[in-house]
Amino acid sequence: MKQYLNYLKGDKGIWSFVALLALFSFMPVFSASSNLAYLGHGTGNTLGYLLKHFGHIMCGFTIIFFVHRVPYLYFRSISKVLLPVVWVILGITMIKGTVIGGANASRWLQIPFVGISFQPSAFAALVLYVFVARYLSKKREVPIDFKESLKELWLPVGFTLVFILPSNFSTTALIFAMISILVFIGKYPLKYLMYIIGSGIVFLAFFVLLAKAFPESKFFSRVSTWESRIENFTTDKPDEDDYQIEKAKIAIASGKIYGLGPGKSVQKNFLPQSSSDFIYAIIVEEYGLVGGFGVLILYLLLLFRFVVAAHKANTLFGKLVVIGLGFPMIFQAMINMAVAVELLPVTGQTLPLISSGGTSIWMTCIALGIIIGVTKKEEEIEEEQKASAKRDEALQRMIDKHLEDEEAVAPETYSIEDTTANPMAAVANK
Repeated sequence: MKQYLNYLKGDKGIWSFVALLALFSFMPVFSASSNLAYLGHGTGNTLGYLLKHFGHIMCGFTIIFFVHRVPYLYFRSISKVLLPVVWVILGITMIKGTVIGGANASRWLQIPFVGISFQPSAFAALVLYVFVARYLSKKREVPIDFKESLKELWLPVGFTLVFILPSNFSTTALIFAMISILVFIGKYPLKYLMYIIGSGIVFLAFFVLLAKAFPESKFFSRVSTWESRIENFTTDKPDEDDYQIEKAKIAIASGKIYGLGPGKSVQKNFLPQSSSDFIYAIIVEEYGLVGGFGVLILYLLLLFRFVVAAHKANTLFGKLVVIGLGFPMIFQAMINMAVAVELLPVTGQTLPLISSGGTSIWMTCIALGIIIGVTKKEEEIEEEQKASAKRDEALQRMIDKHLEDEEAVAPETYSIEDTTANPMAAVANK
């Protein structure tokens, strides 16, 4: 077992907390999937959902393993190359994305011939965070010019967020907030950052006004959902979101201190999205405040390890990558838990590494793989470089030997003209 653990490089604390969260996720997902199992006259057997979640987790840890072996500095160039690809995918999603309930909630893209639904906004967020970290690390020694930063930094960021906004406001707001925090930590001038935040607010207001002017347009159909969620949060007007929140609060109240026990949740049969958006309410119902606070503490410990990793990183890009990829993960978890206890309006953000869902887990695991790659010690990096050099040397020896063998086997060729004209040359050649 120890020899296999030696293959896991980087911060062992991050590995441990991620593994604990993933292991804990099996019981809530297995229990909370019952409403999905009964949906559409199903049998109620949740074993299939458990196996599916197990496959997603195993695939996610495989992604972490291979990504953390890649030198993290490679992702500087990769982010710049992938950004246009992200724009194309987001554009296709806006046109052909999956529509939910007739509204323009086209957040998902069906991959042809595979049957897997993919959420491009999660991938776009990942690429954006690395792209912003790349820009800030590149401008470390040079004073930042506002006009130049508009073209090189904020134009790509804004262009990406415009694609995400119509179908997913909460994700857009989360990405923008995290990028603002990242550039602030990266010592982007605060005066310029205020200009950008103000411009973002003005653009959002303009977008809402356009939605009011063209209410029948499918492009603006989600604006009414945003308004209803905010109105439900601030007033007592009954709505579908109120139903979700009420069921979530009943589940939390039923859990009390120690919970009803694993698999004994009652509200999982009534609460929509109980295995994804509202899985924290099911956790508290089954495991009580002890389980709820336990999950919260695990995320806070993971945040602590991210801070330590950022502090120890030996490059500015490494520090910013850890912050840019790690902090959004924790903020998303906090938002999910805050929605369950009605501290925030319903947003649709999942609980990282615990909620069911393939692409959300995989994107989280890619981010974790990059972060763990940053935490690898210098001696571990040197070992990988030496191993790579040995592989290159062995490959070169094989090539040289192959060329020598070919020269030894190749027949000798002589020119008749050269032999008759100069016999001594032929002998010398021989």
